[in-house]
Amino acid sequence: MSMGRCDTDVTKDKDRPRKVYVLESDLVYDGFFKIERAVVRYERFDGRMSDPITRYCFERGDSVGVLLYNPKSDSVVLVEQFRYPAYVRGGPGWILEIVAGIRDKGDSIRVAKSEALEEAGYEMERLEKLSSFYLSPGGSSERMDLYLGYVSKPSQEGGGVREEGEEIRIVELPLEEALRMIERGEICDAKTILALLWLYRRKVEEGR
Repeated sequence: MSMGRCDTDVTKDKDRPRKVYVLESDLVYDGFFKIERAVVRYERFDGRMSDPITRYCFERGDSVGVLLYNPKSDSVVLVEQFRYPAYVRGGPGWILEIVAGIRDKGDSIRVAKSEALEEAGYEMERLEKLSSFYLSPGGSSERMDLYLGYVSKPSQEGGGVREEGEEIRIVELPLEEALRMIERGEICDAKTILALLWLYRRKVEEGR
């Protein structure tokens, strides 16, 4: 069983609008990330073109996420770290999530292996592609490649790269407990919820 891939070739659906005209485009911020402002017209579902509208796009590159899973103990390895955007929304700020990183250089498999080792200290025995998806297509161009990584025991300490300001706590827990934490609202990161529910669905379908 595999999840659907995010297909960007919308021309396969003959009934779907596909005309887009970019009338203006400029960068309004260019730093650690980029923000693009664009004026566009797009084809509506009735076949007519929309009026010119202004849209903004947050760009920081694509990313990779990996759910580390130990099949022998039926446990998952997550990482916990401080996330300022979550804190500023009124939460505690420390988020429990899967290993993840920006795909700024190299292919997604190489980045997945590197992040698993740096953040959690695990070398994966096997890596399986689950899905590709947009994280927030209403405002961001970022796409994530999501993987399931099979592990047994850590090969180094992990904990992130201190020079980059990372401080990461490694948390291994039974899959069933992670699922209960979703229900209790203790795991509230979308990519992590998606990966855990995917793994749960696979186990149900395989009768394990």
